[in-house]
Amino acid sequence: MAQQTETGPGAPRGAGVTGNRISARIAAVSPSATLAVDAKAKALKAQGENVIGFGAGEPDFPTPDAIVAAAEVACRDPRNHRYTPTAGLPELREAVAAKTLRDSGLEVDPGQVLITNGGKHAVANSFAVLCDPGDEVLVPAPYWTTYPEVIALAGGVPVVVQTGVSSGFRVTVDQLEAARTPATKVLLFVSPSNPTGAVYPREEIEAIGKWAADHGIWVVTDEIYEHLVYDGAEHHSMPVVVPEVAERCIVVNGVAKTYAMTGWRVGWMLGPPDVIAAATNLQSHETSNVANVSQRAALAAVSGDLTAVAMMREAFDRRRRTIHRMLNEIDGVECLLPEGAFYVYPSVSGLYGRELAGRTCSSSAELAELAIEVAKVAVVPGEAFGTPGYFRMSYALGDDDLVEGVTRLATLFGGA
Repeated sequence: MAQQTETGPGAPRGAGVTGNRISARIAAVSPSATLAVDAKAKALKAQGENVIGFGAGEPDFPTPDAIVAAAEVACRDPRNHRYTPTAGLPELREAVAAKTLRDSGLEVDPGQVLITNGGKHAVANSFAVLCDPGDEVLVPAPYWTTYPEVIALAGGVPVVVQTGVSSGFRVTVDQLEAARTPATKVLLFVSPSNPTGAVYPREEIEAIGKWAADHGIWVVTDEIYEHLVYDGAEHHSMPVVVPEVAERCIVVNGVAKTYAMTGWRVGWMLGPPDVIAAATNLQSHETSNVANVSQRAALAAVSGDLTAVAMMREAFDRRRRTIHRMLNEIDGVECLLPEGAFYVYPSVSGLYGRELAGRTCSSSAELAELAIEVAKVAVVPGEAFGTPGYFRMSYALGDDDLVEGVTRLATLFGGA
């Protein structure tokens, strides 16, 4: 988009020589593709269209009753009507530390916990405190659409390391070593993965962690999907598997996926004390404390058992198998069976060049546009995740909608 130039007596104060209304740093940020697709689907639904959305990465289940009840009580407590410490309610920081030890075996002091406005905020904070201009961050692709943007906003340089179907969308030490330069400061590591659902086995995590430790490279590891693994796959936290990496490791997590709390906006980052102190200082000027009622709800969540996530995982597993089978029945679509999270990442490049609903598409972005316009099915194209030729489809939606949505795609892509 061309930048508007305003000069002369009527120009806004501070317009500068060129009069750019938006800073170059912010103008370079791409919108969140996942949120954009979800917003478009919701807008069409509001207009009366029967749209089925595979775009949003959020459970379709309500937040468990006990968590909601804790929030209701918190609303009436005047303590929650006031500012609280930027780093989070002390009891929540303690509970997160205890939950982390329980669930992953990582022992941290409550002082190593910063409560953030969702996991996305924790990711942004992490790169803000680690990156100076020009620092390189290794980002395995496919990647969640937000990662490169927040790295760049922090002054870092995202260095994309491509993976593919042959490796199960998992990066190797050889690939990381080939991408390493003197400017490499951070490795982004995600398991289970958004968008592919890939889960790294323990031996691969150990090899990658030791490589990072040997070269003094920081690791930011996103563990938001830790409890959503299937078929005997296991989640392993890198600083537990490779203790020597802990002094240069930030762990990002939150309540959104495990407890169906995407809208409550509570996440956290765990790390060395100096890093957490720096991130807390940053957050004190950005947002202050996270909403206290949400923090009280999160306290109930992480202090409770995992019964709710076990129920959700069972449903996700069933849907995972259904969507995997149905997609592979579409000629021109190939899909790996994911081991974690709640996404499939099918290849749709086999549909290129075909006449579909009177059109011929040559990219996954064009196919995604066709899907929502003609079939009223919302998916996120692989371009958003650094790997054109794929769709990311969340199976965190009702069973009937899932079957109906894939059936519509099969009809569209079959040329009917």
